[in-house]
Amino acid sequence: MAGWGRASRWVGAGIIALATGAAQADTSLLNVSYDVTRELYKDINASFIADYRKKTGETVSIKQSHGASSAQALSVLQGLQADVVTMNQPNDIDLLAQKGHLVPENWRARLRDDSAPYTTTMVFLVRKGNPKHIKDWDDLVKPGVQVVIANPKTSGNGRYTYLAAWGYRKLLGATDAQALDFERALIKNVPVLDAGGRGATTTFTQRGIGDVLVTFENEVSLIDTGADGKDFEAVYPSVSLIAAPPVTIVDKVVDKRGTRKLAQAYLDYLYSPAAQEIIAQHHLRPRDAGVLAKHASEFRPIKTFTVEQMFGGWQKAQATHFADGGTFDQIVTGRE
Repeated sequence: MAGWGRASRWVGAGIIALATGAAQADTSLLNVSYDVTRELYKDINASFIADYRKKTGETVSIKQSHGASSAQALSVLQGLQADVVTMNQPNDIDLLAQKGHLVPENWRARLRDDSAPYTTTMVFLVRKGNPKHIKDWDDLVKPGVQVVIANPKTSGNGRYTYLAAWGYRKLLGATDAQALDFERALIKNVPVLDAGGRGATTTFTQRGIGDVLVTFENEVSLIDTGADGKDFEAVYPSVSLIAAPPVTIVDKVVDKRGTRKLAQAYLDYLYSPAAQEIIAQHHLRPRDAGVLAKHASEFRPIKTFTVEQMFGGWQKAQATHFADGGTFDQIVTGRE
């Protein structure tokens, strides 16, 4: 029995060693992303894993975390071990650079197109038949119209909506004071401010609240062309804001975990023709010219402007509109 006990301990130790070796061979990444990209990254991850295995012989896994973009950035800042972040606006990554020193200040320059592998814009989703006759931003401030948007304090989706409405008024010649009044009228028509874009979609499509949802083009297209399309339809305003969701490696995490090579390969893959095709299939505007041309008929033409053109960049927009005491706070607290 003593011999058996020794043999049992030896065999057990061997199994543990083999299992540990196998665990070390399987590499994983955590991608912390915003909340309307669940379906997108589910498909990209499967494609990347197969491509990486074919090229290297290694089996890897990709874990996902989704939520309101700014809330996700705060989670990473507070210790969530993201190897990569794929946010919907640059301020959320700037936060990681400036407050946590998790990424370098020049993170935008590390990949093409300012580290944004696709773009989208803000459009409207209305109920079938468009009973409130909503066609443009001015219609969102009319009496009796309920508008569903995400909260600009917690969501990049909400910030894009707010800035798109502000820019619309400015392009029509409004002063800043008049643009602020327009935003005040818009927020007055919002029955609930959801924390993130997907929550706002759920409020509008499943809870039946509101006459119009303002959100990313890809989210609207997903619904308008999907199983729920019979109940809703997309409306494109006369002008809107370009959204260029950025991505980056979280340097402190990948260096700690030894995953830099894999994380870099993952982000590089987002620019590959295969991933760009998946991006287009999810109604996001790809950067690859060939893929974009192939899907050109799927993307309606719309006049757009950028945060840089209208607001002087994201940091200025953040300080003016979304920082404590900014224009959004002035609206929700009733302060001038």
